[in-house]
Amino acid sequence: MKNKFLKLPIILFFIILFIFFYLLIIDRNPAKVPSALLNKNVPIFVTKTLVKNEKFSSSKEFGDQVTLVNFFATWCKPCKDEHAFIMRFSSEKNIKIVGINYKDNPKKTIEWLKKLGNPYSNVALDKNGKIAIDWGVYGIPETFIINSRGIIKYRHVGAITPKIYKKINLIIKEIE
Repeated sequence: MKNKFLKLPIILFFIILFIFFYLLIIDRNPAKVPSALLNKNVPIFVTKTLVKNEKFSSSKEFGDQVTLVNFFATWCKPCKDEHAFIMRFSSEKNIKIVGINYKDNPKKTIEWLKKLGNPYSNVALDKNGKIAIDWGVYGIPETFIINSRGIIKYRHVGAITPKIYKKINLIIKEIE
């Protein structure tokens, strides 16, 4: 009888150990979490623009052509790393590029864009992070592709790399 009671905790221990190791070895990528906004309209918001300090309205800004939307900040190292790819999109593709500056200092952002180049047709300010929440952004940089009808067709979490750059190019060609 004692033998049976000793075996049960040992079996439970090995089951828990097995589950723990299984969770360690499986490939879990948080960037692959699907967006609830895919194939839905761009969230409606109004804010100020970075450079001209004018009103930025998403309902006026999106929906007239294919648009790449990039959430970025000057304090974000991956944002700086991917900036060269955003610049390439602006020079190589016939698409509109809109930046959304996330919880950042506008003066620093203007200097950053002067130094690295400004690929954006417009930059919206997201001072408190509410716009990012509405878009489902949970870490920057994040990049979205919007079709000419204002529908979100693609989302990439993280910095754009050469591999992701090629993938986004293909997606843009598909929806143009």
